[in-house]
Amino acid sequence: MKTLKIVGYIFTVICLLTCASCKKFLDVQPESDVTKEQLFSTEEGFKEALNGVYTECAAPGLYGGNLTVSNLDIMAQNYTLSDLNLQKIAAFKYTDQALISKYDQIWINCYKAIGFCNSILEVIDQKKAIFQDKNYELIKGETLTLRAYLHFDLLRMYAPSFKSNPTATAIPYVTTVSIKSTPFSTVTEVLDAVISDLSAAKLLLRTSDPIMSSGYIIGYPEKVYPEGTAEAKKATETKNTSLFLQNRRHRMNYFTVCGELARVYLYKSDLTKSLENANEVINAKKFPWAESSDFNHTNPERKDKVFYPELISAWFVSQTDQAKHYEDLFSKDVAVYVPSITQKNLIYEQGTVGADDWRRAQWFRDVPTANEAGKAFLQKYTRNASPLRNLHPLVAPALRLSEVYYIAAEASFEVDPIKATALIDTVRKHRGIGETLPKNISKSDFINKLVAEARKEFYGESQIFFMHKRLNKDVVNTNGQIYPASNGIFVFPIPVDEQAYRN
Repeated sequence: MKTLKIVGYIFTVICLLTCASCKKFLDVQPESDVTKEQLFSTEEGFKEALNGVYTECAAPGLYGGNLTVSNLDIMAQNYTLSDLNLQKIAAFKYTDQALISKYDQIWINCYKAIGFCNSILEVIDQKKAIFQDKNYELIKGETLTLRAYLHFDLLRMYAPSFKSNPTATAIPYVTTVSIKSTPFSTVTEVLDAVISDLSAAKLLLRTSDPIMSSGYIIGYPEKVYPEGTAEAKKATETKNTSLFLQNRRHRMNYFTVCGELARVYLYKSDLTKSLENANEVINAKKFPWAESSDFNHTNPERKDKVFYPELISAWFVSQTDQAKHYEDLFSKDVAVYVPSITQKNLIYEQGTVGADDWRRAQWFRDVPTANEAGKAFLQKYTRNASPLRNLHPLVAPALRLSEVYYIAAEASFEVDPIKATALIDTVRKHRGIGETLPKNISKSDFINKLVAEARKEFYGESQIFFMHKRLNKDVVNTNGQIYPASNGIFVFPIPVDEQAYRN
């Protein structure tokens, strides 16, 4: 595979210290370029290298932009677009040169990050003796999870779905740093490799991840709860004396692995194992549902904008330039990713269950216009201007508790439809929706309801496109135009230089 030839034996360290909040990770100043031998001669070097992978993933080229708030979400038909190029994205015009260039860059960026993971993994076992406490298991487990996470998303973008063609040639699953090309694997082979990496990571993180401790309490960094309440204990996520061990939800933690395995097994139609991993997250009761008093708070300094306690894992993107980029996309008066008020109200079912939906009321700033449709500006990623504080950092969601409930519901339906509907009702309840789903609902109606609920929850996060692909479900815009489910809309074109390797 040609792309991986760009990853050589000089590891460029990109550290999270480039932003003001990076004291949450390491309080050292890295070199810009160091040899592998120098970098991996100490435990701190491995920590730096791993932080570099997170920085690469959280950058605008990947989960800080392209894979969270860009094309995938446009393809979900979430916006009313005036820009011609954005309209081409929404219409799945994969032959447009601008789109081709962007998809090529996503491919390159993903494999670059995978190359960084492999640089760590190829030497970490040889250096096991230099690690203190459980840091060997922690770093290796996180790195394996990142490698699997990146490959799974590449698969979901650039290859047919498992349901469509499990034996189709898919993508390379790259596990070495080499100048040799990595052969392409089939869809099933890639899924098996992802499961293998995640299973190994699960064993490593089970005994090493601080999030597994009963003393690791999830919540808002600065919020103090009233004494005598169930939440009286303040969050401990930033209290570890080791900066590297703080904010486990801004990294690939043990429960991220469980949730990702639930995703992958569902994609592979293994409902039993998908449900098993989803239930491990749910039954742990580690992640509290956000309170209405926080999400609907009128004081902007005390307002939760993303259901922060429910995020199992998220990409830390509080850098000033990325915050501005998100505002330019969604919340400014001249923002480019904006639904009409009518479109937003249709998505959130204002006329029925959406009347009480917290997300419809709090995630959007409605600006009526002479045109009855008006504009609805997404507020999920806005930040309070200094000197005002924020209840939580700016993050791009990677995995939500609600998604795990959705996965468990879908995986349960054939055996226990009552349980399946109850799981969906639980999420709806914590979004202000009191009306429950019919207990005698048909499978097709259940899937339709599930997709509709997920679309509301994942607005501006790109996951709904993958759901349509996995289910082989038509994509329909709010004007009623249907894009029939097919590889023609669900499979991104791989770079031209790679096509010879796939064939």
